[in-house]
Amino acid sequence: MKKIIVSLITLSFAVTSSASARDYISIVGSSTVYPFATLVAEKLASGGMKAPVIESTGSGGGHKLFCAGVGVEHPDITNSSRAQKDKEFALCQDGGVTDIVEVRVGNDGIAFAYSADYEWKYTNGASMAGGIDLSKEEIWQAMARDNKDAPETWFDIDKRLPKVEISIMAPPPSSGTRDAFDSLVMKKRLC
Repeated sequence: MKKIIVSLITLSFAVTSSASARDYISIVGSSTVYPFATLVAEKLASGGMKAPVIESTGSGGGHKLFCAGVGVEHPDITNSSRAQKDKEFALCQDGGVTDIVEVRVGNDGIAFAYSADYEWKYTNGASMAGGIDLSKEEIWQAMARDNKDAPETWFDIDKRLPKVEISIMAPPPSSGTRDAFDSLVMKKRLC
């Protein structure tokens, strides 16, 4: 039986029949989840268990490897920073991977940050110390750069925000983290 682990907290509970033919569990998947998965693997090893072998292949790459088949030449678990897509599920079915269990532990790690060297001030004079208070709608507007009326500054979105240029650094569209962000913010626009 193969298992999909959407995050890594449940790794200590995931055991597969193909893993018992090797002497370790093979895990592939999300580069975002990878650092956390390696910490769990270290804890397992320090507890006397053989540490899983973990490879950072990206969420999509992990699903592709996982769905290729059953046996010791295929991974037992894939970490993903998003849910398995329908086409990946179909790929698993075609590869003979039919007994899939998906365990959702959370929705990726997405952070909004600004430089500690730069103190934003709301237009009403209030300081932004303690965090930026943005709604999903405001984030959607900032990310909607292809829109002909795309805002250039935060003030363009809401007059309470500063006249500071919007600068976005985000994972590429091929990233599982980007998929998670898109499904949480961009596709489900909350007004």
